[in-house]
Order: sequence, then C-alpha cells, then structure tokens
Amino acid sequence: MNVQATPRVRQAAPKDARTLAKLIDIAGEGIPNWLWSRHYIDGKSPLDVGEKRAKRASGGFSYTNALIAEDEGVPVGMVLSYAIHEAPDDNPRDLPLPIAPFVALEKLSVGTWYVNALAVFANKRGSGTGSRLLQAAEDLGVANGSKAMSIQVYEQNVGAVRLYTNFGYEIAAREPVRLHPCQPYYTGDVLLLTKPLGQ
Repeated sequence: MNVQATPRVRQAAPKDARTLAKLIDIAGEGIPNWLWSRHYIDGKSPLDVGEKRAKRASGGFSYTNALIAEDEGVPVGMVLSYAIHEAPDDNPRDLPLPIAPFVALEKLSVGTWYVNALAVFANKRGSGTGSRLLQAAEDLGVANGSKAMSIQVYEQNVGAVRLYTNFGYEIAAREPVRLHPCQPYYTGDVLLLTKPLGQ
C-alpha cells in the first residue's frame, strides 16, 4: 500500500528567502517577477530583488509571514498570510495595471486573516500540500483572533478556485482583470473569497 506522507509545515526563515521568491512568483502568475524587474539594480536579477525583499523582517512579503511545506526536508510549497488591520492607501487607478484589481479587493479585506499567496512547486501539486498549507493559514488566523479569512484568485484559475471553495470560501467581491504584457493568461475577473472562522 502506498501511503502518502503529510507534508511538514514550519515557519519560514531568512534562509528560505529565495525559495519564497520563486513560490510567490508562481502564486502571482509572473507579476512579482515583472514588478521586481522594475527595480533592477547593479546587475541583480528580478529573483535577486525578490529574495532581498523576502529576507526583510517587516512588510507583507516577509519570511516572518510565511509558512513552508517540506517533503523530506526539501521545501515544496509556501503560504503567505497575515492580518489586515487597515485598508491600503493606494488608489488602484495610480498602480501598475496587473496589481490594481488586487489592491482594490484588499481594501475589502480589512478585519480578516488574509492569504496573500499560496503556491506549490509543479512536481508536488495534487499531493495535498496546498490543502495542508491553507489549513495551516486558517489555524494561524484562529490563533491570532481573526473572525474571517480572505483570499484572492483569478476566476479562470479553476484548480485554485476549487481548492478554496472546497474549504468553504465563498465569493464576496470581484474586480476585472487589467490586461498587461506580464499577465496575458487570464481575462474575466479577480475574485475575493472569504470564509468565517470559529464556526
């Protein structure tokens, strides 16, 4: 009998920064890499910029907000989540097109434990790792006293939408995708999904 081991989930550390950068770029469908490329400095690659940002001890994209899933000690996925206490100040009309719908929806996520990104490397998808990471994020939300979860996803990313709806998330709002050369894959809407906690 082939018994699949449950992936170990642990708090991320600074040493995981490059892995986190790779995974958040997967979660963001290439948008993070495009944003990092706008900060190209001293011969650094976009991934180098992402790694440096992940090593910060503060800010949304920080190792302090990330959990890593491991298979036999090798990182295979991550979830980045934290409480949203106040709405972003940014006006979506002033932002780069690919991220405008996400910021608009984040303004509706105040008071929730927000899953900023969840990603699993391609060779480990379908192994239950995504479900394990999502459950770990919900456990953090409960532990931190949050009453609800929120997460965003392209409506055409049917696999991710299926995962979240299977976990009890429901559509709370939507914003149209802003087409851009770095994101030609999806049309339609970005969805904000929410779920109450503690029930």
